[in-house]
Amino acid sequence: MVANGVVMRLLPFLNWFPIRSVVLRDDLIAGITGALVLVPKAMAYAQLSGLPVYFGLYTALVPAFLGALWGSSRQLATGPVAVVSLMTAAAVTPLAVPLSDEFVGLALLLALLVGVIQLLLGVVKLGTIVNFVSHPVILGFMNAAAIIIALSQLDMLLGIPKGRSDSFLKDMWEMFSYLPQTHLPTLAMSLLAMVLMVGLKKISILAKPSVLLVVVITALLSQFLGFAHKEKGAPEQIATAAVRNLVTGIANADQRITDLMGEFTTQSAQLRAAAKEGDARAVIDLNHSINMLNLDLDALRKSNHLSQSQLNKMRFERAKELEKGRAIYYLQGSVPPGVATDGRTWHVKKISKDELQMSSGGDVVGTIPAGLPGFRLPKLDLDSVLVLLTSALIISLVAFMESISMAKAMSTRTKQLIDPNQELIGQGIANIGGAFFQAYPACGSFTGSAINLQAGAKTGFAMVFNGVFVAVTLLFLTPYLYHLPKAVLAVIILFAASSLITPTAIKHTWQASRIDGLVVLVTFVVTLVAAPHLDKGIMVGTVLSLCLFLYHTMKPRVAILGRCQDGTLRDAKVNNLPVSSLVTAIRFDGRLYFANVAYFEDAVLHAIAEHPSVSYILIVGDGINDIDSSGEEIIHSIKDRLKEQGIEMIFSGLKKQVLDVMRATGLLDNIGQDHCFATADMALDAIFARETTHIDDPLRPSSSHNMA
Repeated sequence: MVANGVVMRLLPFLNWFPIRSVVLRDDLIAGITGALVLVPKAMAYAQLSGLPVYFGLYTALVPAFLGALWGSSRQLATGPVAVVSLMTAAAVTPLAVPLSDEFVGLALLLALLVGVIQLLLGVVKLGTIVNFVSHPVILGFMNAAAIIIALSQLDMLLGIPKGRSDSFLKDMWEMFSYLPQTHLPTLAMSLLAMVLMVGLKKISILAKPSVLLVVVITALLSQFLGFAHKEKGAPEQIATAAVRNLVTGIANADQRITDLMGEFTTQSAQLRAAAKEGDARAVIDLNHSINMLNLDLDALRKSNHLSQSQLNKMRFERAKELEKGRAIYYLQGSVPPGVATDGRTWHVKKISKDELQMSSGGDVVGTIPAGLPGFRLPKLDLDSVLVLLTSALIISLVAFMESISMAKAMSTRTKQLIDPNQELIGQGIANIGGAFFQAYPACGSFTGSAINLQAGAKTGFAMVFNGVFVAVTLLFLTPYLYHLPKAVLAVIILFAASSLITPTAIKHTWQASRIDGLVVLVTFVVTLVAAPHLDKGIMVGTVLSLCLFLYHTMKPRVAILGRCQDGTLRDAKVNNLPVSSLVTAIRFDGRLYFANVAYFEDAVLHAIAEHPSVSYILIVGDGINDIDSSGEEIIHSIKDRLKEQGIEMIFSGLKKQVLDVMRATGLLDNIGQDHCFATADMALDAIFARETTHIDDPLRPSSSHNMA
């Protein structure tokens, strides 16, 4: 029996069996339905991550299989999602150029790190660690991330350049200067895709495959109209010498940056070796050299950014007749008299080594390698691991929170028990396995999971069939995606991001708690300002929420109680009730521990100072849920001080866990069993039985009272 339990934990998908044919049919329908939406969205999310679009399909393949097989939810769809894609780009972009081989390698390493962290957390049963990232933090982060996602697609929607620096807001501001260069055919394609998306969703029979239909229609239209128009060239084809030098300078600077990053990696390894050997002189020399490298890299990047910005604003005209077999590009407005042009406006799309990519049309997906992703071992470089580790931890937590929240939401309808630790294991295995087959970090998808649930998925076989459809796409359908405009993928991302913006939830949080509302606001602002370093928003929000929680527990609510007309004991100040001249009843609403013992002591002594004639202090302990050694010590100290003043300390309503501590330390015997009562009214009855002269005291219990 024990062995069977171990096997089921190691291979949880065995719980699906035996499986009936009708269930398998439902899973097949759900898998195909989900795949119709997943294929275009996967490519869109890969575009958001800074990777070639086909990596989105890779991420929708292996992680989907593994997440379904080893997760605890039978409807959760694992794959690429918008927020994690954006966080991947934010983590890797400072280290490598998007779309480059180095960028791909680091993205795969990031997926491996995310998977290892999630797997370890699941194995040691730390699924509850996500509770440290509070709901207000995630709410603020998600809304800021949604705005960043939407704004990051403006260049694709409008067909304009976008800078790449260490500040997202600065890049956006620079991009707005390119608005006059908006490519009208790209803008028209974006608007058409938006109209189609909205229109098709209103037709019930076409609502589910609406995204796929938009992709098919726009891809066919793009091919028919010749939407994309690109040419490869060389700097020598640019007629203006100053522009040629600018292009060559950008290419050389890119190569120099790559070389310096290689030197940085080498010297970092030498520094670790020198530190291990205790060679202090070598450590000092290498630290100096690394600092100089960082300065050179920073200067080169800033200089190259300015050069690239200058080039982005240039537009060219191409001569119709070739010179020595090559087309000549002239700056717009500087074509020599008598030279005929092709009538198009060109710009430099990409510079790589000694090659230029010139474009006069819109961006399309282009060539997608046919076939399934091959096995590729992520490069385990210690420097890269250390740099990516913080981002990997943040992505692990955010991805898991997105996954488990969706899984729990679905479980309320399916009546399935969700195991957070098993889900962590499933997500971890999905990311580890995906990293070896060219997938970037994945997690549970809201859209894909909702489709699974609506389509009637009963087991994880739905995601298995979903993955099979993606595999078929990679094997046979990639040539048909060549002409798909990237603007359409940007529209898909835009619609996905819009669902993450939840002003109603923010308003509700603010109404429920001003403190939580402050956490939402700070997280939102920091995430926006710090972008592309999205992890800073999560970290600042989490630290703030923990600090505010600690501050709140340091000063819990303390009330001096009075007797209401209905016989209940309530806050005398709030309800304008008379207080007793014999006994001061204090209710302490919170855990009594090291952080608030001084506050508790001040509250008691302040109450004595305000009512110096009292002979008794009644601590109404119904709200004290726990006590530590500091709390026990302060009670002992206060009791002795009050005894010196002739004031007796009485307790009521103490919980078992509090009494256990007091009993174990001997404090209960010191106080006296006759000074502890089950309820406040029992304590007051005992006090007034001894003090028979206080007949009209406002705290005196009547025949029957309830504690409030």
